[in-house]
Amino acid sequence: MKRIIITVMASLVVGASAMAQPVPGKDGDKYVPYEQRTGNESIVYFTRNLSAEGLIRAYEQVCARIEGNTAVKLHTGEQHGPNIIPAAWVKQLMQKDLPEATIVETNTYYEGDRYTTEQHRRTLEVNGWTFCPVDIMDEEDTLTIPVKGGKWFDRMSVGSHLPRYNSLVVLTHFKGHTQGGFGGSNKNIGIGCADGRVGKAWIHTTPGQDDMWDIKEEEFMERMTESTKAVVDHFGEHITYVNVMRNMSVSCDCEGLAAEPVVTPNVGILSSTDILALDQACVDLIYAMTEAEHHDLVERMETRHGLRQLSYMKELGMGNDRYVLIDLDNGGKRITAAEAVQGLKPFVQETGR
Repeated sequence: MKRIIITVMASLVVGASAMAQPVPGKDGDKYVPYEQRTGNESIVYFTRNLSAEGLIRAYEQVCARIEGNTAVKLHTGEQHGPNIIPAAWVKQLMQKDLPEATIVETNTYYEGDRYTTEQHRRTLEVNGWTFCPVDIMDEEDTLTIPVKGGKWFDRMSVGSHLPRYNSLVVLTHFKGHTQGGFGGSNKNIGIGCADGRVGKAWIHTTPGQDDMWDIKEEEFMERMTESTKAVVDHFGEHITYVNVMRNMSVSCDCEGLAAEPVVTPNVGILSSTDILALDQACVDLIYAMTEAEHHDLVERMETRHGLRQLSYMKELGMGNDRYVLIDLDNGGKRITAAEAVQGLKPFVQETGR
């Protein structure tokens, strides 16, 4: 019965767009070098300091518009997941800069440690997210918010608690992703704010299909990005983004202990008020690594056509794919992606979080 309800609701929402027969874009497997991009530049801040102090410094560069009742969207992980942002770092950030804020999440589309609210609450305790309130936004209900300019959706289903918040801090563990190629800020809110039963189904599944993951490649990237745009537009100026490039498995944090081993070196922490510039900068840093350092993660991005996330954000007017990269460790000078990843050390798994 649950499957039938999801299918019917998905048909109702997607129906109007489906009549227009949208066609996915192309070239999600092709990286566009910086010199081939056009348009304005945004500011992206960078520090190599992978610690609570580095996280705080990166956030404080981009927090001017964060006010009122504030939500912090992050991936809290499956039980004992080895690669998530350490809870201790987030605790120090929130105690210093966001003492009244609430971590927000939604339940998962797949059955696992966070499928139901009860399971999700237990997992939050296991992973140490007990130092502040955590709002599972679809715990009670869902609602829809508009998608402006989308071709797959005219609205997206999200957790009903989303409108409680005036501001959103998007705190993201940047890594690979089984379907998305990579998971940056776009994936964090595009999938992470969509509710677990309706919104995520609209993004992942063609109504009537037995394969719940049948939507792939460019179409998946576009659907996910339209979901992100709904949230970005909802918060307007009162949203900001921090990406942590650490423990970057090719697998998402939703795979927990089953994630593929990390082979990509740790890099640092980046922040911006421009979601596209930030995710693009992280991708650029990966491509600027040596072949040995980036082979697995680049292969994951390209084989999943994940780079369509970036080009579609640009098409939707969500930001700039050109940016000024500011080195917080060296007096705020402008550096290139290649300079940011010089001298990286081979990855070594930390013994604790």
